[in-house]
Formats: sequence, structure tokens, C-alpha cells
Amino acid sequence: MRRSLALLSLAGASMIALAFLIPLGLIVKEIAHGRALSEAERQASALVPALAITTDPARLTRALASTGARERMAVHLPGGGSVGAARATAQNVSAVSKLTRAVTVRAGGDYLLLRPVALEGGRSAVIELLVPAGDLTRGVTTSWAVLAGVAVVLVAGSVLVADRLGVRVVRSARRLGRAAVSLGTGDLSVRVEPEGPAELAAAGEAFNTMAGQMVQLLTAEREMAADLSHRLRTPLTALRLSLDHLGAEAEQSRRALSRLEAEVDRIITAARQPSRAPNSVHCDAAHVLRERLTFWSALADDQRRPWELLGASEPLRVPVAATDLGAVVDALLGNVFRHTPEGTAFTVTLHRAPGTAGILISDAGPGIADPEAALRRGNSGSGSTGLGLDIARRLAESAGGTLRIGTSPLGGAGVDLWLRTDRHDRPPRRGRRLTAGPWSRGRTGPPRPARPPR
Repeated sequence: MRRSLALLSLAGASMIALAFLIPLGLIVKEIAHGRALSEAERQASALVPALAITTDPARLTRALASTGARERMAVHLPGGGSVGAARATAQNVSAVSKLTRAVTVRAGGDYLLLRPVALEGGRSAVIELLVPAGDLTRGVTTSWAVLAGVAVVLVAGSVLVADRLGVRVVRSARRLGRAAVSLGTGDLSVRVEPEGPAELAAAGEAFNTMAGQMVQLLTAEREMAADLSHRLRTPLTALRLSLDHLGAEAEQSRRALSRLEAEVDRIITAARQPSRAPNSVHCDAAHVLRERLTFWSALADDQRRPWELLGASEPLRVPVAATDLGAVVDALLGNVFRHTPEGTAFTVTLHRAPGTAGILISDAGPGIADPEAALRRGNSGSGSTGLGLDIARRLAESAGGTLRIGTSPLGGAGVDLWLRTDRHDRPPRRGRRLTAGPWSRGRTGPPRPARPPR
């Protein structure tokens, strides 16, 4: 923008300068030409009194010497002949002698001023004065140089003023842009100092107002989430009291209840924490999967579900928070337990590929009839909230990945969660989710790596 303003000012100022400079240059040239001819006519007029008194060549020679322009002046006498350095032709002299005004004629590269003088008896003489071409343009070059210098100074001054104005505009726009980027990456404390033109200052004030409202809304949402999670404590406490009356037979249920209470505490703590920038969090996906499968294994054993965790023996760093990834894994495994019969097998596989990491949860159940509808937020055909798959999709997109649903190798549903692990040099993906499974034809997402051996 700064360069554009400077170029625009340069173009405008140059056009204005040329519009005045060219006419002024021509006027200066005409003034110099007229001044030289006027001076020549004045010198010629100095001989008119001498011609009125005498036409004697000797006296006229002395009169020419007194003018100081003897080498350039001559007098053509009425009876023929001339005094001084005559250059005009007889035809020009004869023609001018019949006129009553001075005439200028060309003589090579110079000019000759021929002034007729009326004498007694109807006679006339002609005064000739040589005007060199240099006298006609004396001072023109200097005047043009001065005019050009003034034009250059004016153009440079206008460009400098436009550049200073552009600096203010660009600085304000850049600050506003950097603040918007910081806000988009999670820095809710960023504000700008409104400055620059009125429009940019108004945009800065609007940005500060928007940022303040975002902070208020997020704070209210975090408090609401924490309050809603805290309400679960009352029924959980009542359930613990009921389990305490059942004796040792309910020990496993009490342990599950303790894990549930710990999850609620973590939800409350996470809800009250300020939002963090997406690039500032990471976790070990393998550790999260091992931890969550340990939690779900008790229920799987109770329901006699064969299960297997593959590819989670070595750490794998992914750019999401451990609590968020754990919540998504819980939601996807919860769907398996909720929507498949007891005894249905399932597997959890951690894929590793250059720049990406994939978590595949597959089961041997009936599958998902409409993957596109299942991914719509709040839509569920099985009596649930319909939020689990949408939460998983949003987590994948926040890490630059995708969520895909298809048919698993076990014959049931397969949910493939892909996360980018090289987000430091790639922008987050903003596109809409894709629903073609990793085993479908024509897939456009990350390639599925070779399945590890069981």
C-alpha cells in the first residue's frame, strides 16, 4: 500500500508539473525572443535622429561607431549605397523602404532587423541591425533548468508527503492484521491502539470491542460448562452412597464411579482454564490410547467383547491436548459400546505416516448406514445426543486433519481420525469434512499406511 500511494502521488504530481512546465517553458522562450528583438529595435532607433539631420556617409559612420554595434549595424542610403557592415539583399531593402514598420528577416542562422526611416522629399533610408541567434535564446536554458528544478522539488515533496501518509496507514493496517492473527491463534488479551486515518481508527476500536465481547462470551461459556459439570456431583454422590450399602460385591462399580468422578473433576478444571493457542498444546497419542483402553477394558471384559490395541507401543506426538484427545477417544469407543451388541469385537489402531497420525476405531457391528447424516451435529438415529462424531471432527480439523467414516475390515463401522503432525509449516484446514472411508474408492485424504500385523 505504501508503494502504491507513493507511485500514485508521483504520477499525479508529475502530470500536474508537466501541465505547467511545458507552457511556462514556451512562454520563457517567447519572452527571450521578444526581448532580443526589442533591444535591437531600440538600438536601431538611436540612429533615426542622425538620419533626420544628414545622410552624409562620413557622419553616419561616426554615428554608427557611437552606438557600440558598428559590426552588426548598417545604413542603406536613399540613393543607393550603404554605410557599415551591410548583409541584407537589395530586394529586402527595397521592399522594406516602402513600409512604415520594422521587419525581421532570416540571414543564415541569425536574424536581420530592417527599420525604414522616412526622410525629406519622400525619400527613405533603411537601418539594418544583425540579431545573432544566441541573443534570441539568451537565458532560456537557465530558466528552463530553474523550472525543471522547481518541478522536481515539488514532485519529490508530494511523494514524500504521500509516503509519510502511507507509513501511517500501513503501520495501522499491519498492527490491526497482527492483532487479528494473534486473536485467531488464541491470544484473547491482544488489543490495538486505534490510530491512523479515521476509518482505520474506527476499525481498531471495533476490533477491541469484538475482542472484549469474545472474552466475555468465552468466560460465560466456560463458567456454564463448569456449572453444568458440577451438577453431576449430586447424582454421583447419591450413587456412591447407594454402592456403599452393597458391600464388597460393588467394589468394581465403586472403582468405575471413582474414575467417573475424576473425569468430572478434570472437565470442571479444564472448563475454567483460559483457552490456549492451538499450536501451544501437544500430547502423546500412544499414551492417551493406552490409558483410555485401560479404562474401557473393564467394561469390555464384562460384556465379553474381544478388543485389541495396535501401533501404540511407541510415543507419537500430536498437536492436540491430551484431555481433548481422550474425550474424543471416549466418545468414539462409547459409540461402539452403545450401538453394537454385547460380545461385538473392536480394535483401536494408531497409524503413523509422514506428517500425519491416524487413529482407526473399527468394530464388527452393523455399521453406519448414512455416514453423512451421522456427521451432522446433533443428528442421531439411535437416541443419543449426536455430538460425539461432530466433536471428533472438530478436533481433527483443529489439527489440520479430517474425520472419515467407512466400513472397517471387521465388517462394521470404521472411524478414521487423521491429525497433522507437521502443523508448524502448514496452515490449518478449513474445508468441510469428507465422509468417504479410508477403504473406499477414490479417497482424497492422507494415504492409509500398511496395517500392522496382529
